[in-house]
Amino acid sequence: MKKTLLITASLLLLIAFTPNAKAQEWSTGLDIYSSYVWRGAKFGSGPAFQPAIEFSAGGFALGAWGSYNASTDEAAEADLYASYGFDLGENGSLSFTLTDYYFPGSPWMSGDAHYIEPMVNLGLGAVSLTGAYMMNGGSGDIYLEAAVTAGPVDLTLGGGDGAYTIDGGFNICNIGVATSKEIKITDDFSLPVSGAAILNPSSEQFHIVVGISL
Repeated sequence: MKKTLLITASLLLLIAFTPNAKAQEWSTGLDIYSSYVWRGAKFGSGPAFQPAIEFSAGGFALGAWGSYNASTDEAAEADLYASYGFDLGENGSLSFTLTDYYFPGSPWMSGDAHYIEPMVNLGLGAVSLTGAYMMNGGSGDIYLEAAVTAGPVDLTLGGGDGAYTIDGGFNICNIGVATSKEIKITDDFSLPVSGAAILNPSSEQFHIVVGISL
């Protein structure tokens, strides 16, 4: 699985750095959240610092993303990904992403520390549909999600099986209501702030998360 990601990343790099590649761009950022909640599950304790770096060229993108617990100064997650997306017209979009999820605690070259996930996302105006298949060893977990933007609010409904639910069967695990706003600090600088209320019916857990983006 790791070989698949490395081959994909190498091919995308070759395409991205060719003279005909369009809109080459490097970007980086840092999100700070009150806690790290992903697909209805909470990871670690205390605030989470989430740095990211990405190179894009046309519809291709290569990036790295991580989440570090402020209370322990340890990485809860450090991921690599490659993606390709294109417009479908009339506010439609389609993207494919391959992610290598790495969870520190085991050596990076250890297969047990990596989860490989192919994911597809279809955007249709205010509606977004996502399907993902998390692979590790010989097993895999399915995650499906539908999201809709209604004015200033984003509504999410997600479900999965395997590690996503308590009994391993397919169940709803992520019901979210999120919103965001720009807080003006100076005439030239505004701070993006976001918040979400997240219910996980499978684990019977409820989370409220607030974060800022730098």
